[in-house]
This record gives sequence, structure tokens and C-alpha cells, in this order.
Amino acid sequence: GSRQFGTGFLVMMATGALLLATTQYLAQVVQQNLGYTATWAGMMLSPGGVVTMLMMFVVGVLSSKVQPKYLIAIGAGFVAFSMYRVTNVYSGTGFWYLAEARMLQGIGLPFIFLPITSASYDGIPSSKTDQASALLNAARNTGGSIGVSLISNIITHREQFHQSRLVEHVIPSNGAYQDTLTQMTHYFVAQGSSLVTAQQQALAWINQQIQSQAALLSYVDAFWVLTLISLAAIPLALTLRNVTLGKKVSMGH
Repeated sequence: GSRQFGTGFLVMMATGALLLATTQYLAQVVQQNLGYTATWAGMMLSPGGVVTMLMMFVVGVLSSKVQPKYLIAIGAGFVAFSMYRVTNVYSGTGFWYLAEARMLQGIGLPFIFLPITSASYDGIPSSKTDQASALLNAARNTGGSIGVSLISNIITHREQFHQSRLVEHVIPSNGAYQDTLTQMTHYFVAQGSSLVTAQQQALAWINQQIQSQAALLSYVDAFWVLTLISLAAIPLALTLRNVTLGKKVSMGH
């Protein structure tokens, strides 16, 4: 019972990390790098919530027929695929590409949340289900906090790394850099700026592009980490033992 519950505790922590981290940073990346307003960022996330609600009914039916460990593994697979799709984000990524990725996650999460309860409570005395429920809630909340902190740290450090690598190409001997600088200088001169001012504006524009690309690449790295966390939950879930299907679980608060 202790090993079973411990495994469920770890899976629930990973699920909390995935849920909170993706909700926060997917909305953040589209606002900071793709030009979405807060309203459109929320609209992009909303279809995933609708899918999650609908999938709760489906998973509720499957839970009485399929072992929880298999359902959890399937759910983790959907979430991993969702995160993998987001690693392909770029400045021209469309609204529905991201919304569909969020909906894939919405399919996977119910496969984890519902079965993990019945799997974790297996072997736990009925007198301790309240404590078990409290611990699972703590696992979800703690995992969410750890996930948000971890991804924030990854984004900060990887942005610095990518920026330092991109700056290496901003040198006078780089033909692409010189061409871009010349083109942007001519652009700002055409907008009415003097030659000196236009050159300064062109340099500032190039610097802004470097920062924007470094930030976007750091988010891609962060979503790769979330993909790996999702994949790691699959073998962990499969170590859970089989439970008696159809057995009523006493739910604590």
C-alpha cells in the first residue's frame, strides 16, 4: 500500500507541475512573443478546458473496465505529445495550432487525475482515506509550485544562453548582419530619420530581434523539459499494481 501510494503521489506531483506550468507559460509565451492580448491568450486555453470536462465522463466509464495504470500511461502519452507539439512554436505559429495542443493536453489530464485516485487508495485502510486525499491534494499543489519555479528558472537561464549565442553572429564580418543593418537603416531613413539616427534605430531593432528570439527559444527548451516529465510518468505509472475494477473508492476531502 505504501509503495502504491508513493508512486501515485509522485505521478500526481508531476501532473500538478504539468498543469500549472503549461497554463502559465503557454499563455505567457503567446503574449510576450506572439503578440496575443490577455483575452486571446485565454481564448487559446479555453478549448482545452472544455475537452477536459468532456473527457471526465469518458474516463469515468473506462475506469470501471481498464486498469488505472494503463489509463494513466495513456494520459501521460497525450500530455507528452501535446508538449512536443508546443516545442515547434515559432513567431508565425497560428492560433489553432496552439489551441489544438492544449486540447490534446485536455484529453490526457483526465486519464491521469481520475485513475490515480483509485490506484493510490488501493491498499489504504478506509480509516486513512482522508489523510490520503489530503496528501494527494498536497502533491498536486506542491508539484504545481515546483513545476512553475523549475520552468521559470529554465527560461531565465536558457534565455541568457541563447542570447549569448545569437550575439556571436552580430559582428561586422557577418554578411547577413551587414545586409540586415543596411536594409533597416534604409528603412528608417525612408521613414524620415537622419542617417545617424537611422543607424541607431537599426541597431536597436536588431537587438530587439535577438532578445525576442532568445526568449522564444528559451520557452521551447522549457516545453522540452515538460515533454520529458510527461514521458517519465509513463514507466512510473506502469509500476502500479492492478486494482479491483468497479470497487467504490471512499473519497476524502
